[in-house]
Amino acid sequence: MEQLANINWALIAPLFVVQVILAIVALIDIARIHATNGPKWVWVLVVLVINTIGPIVYFIFGRKTS
Repeated sequence: MEQLANINWALIAPLFVVQVILAIVALIDIARIHATNGPKWVWVLVVLVINTIGPIVYFIFGRKTS
């Protein structure tokens, strides 16, 4: 517990907020988009399991460009 008191939360909080916003935007996009590169359920797992990198990978590789 003492280690948590020593963490600089002013640096951690913005990263956490960016991570949550990226995941929410990616999940909304997956729900709205008609087709993706691969099954949608796989992209949902990628976005939820691979924290910050997952949504970025989805936006780069998961969206169909047509």
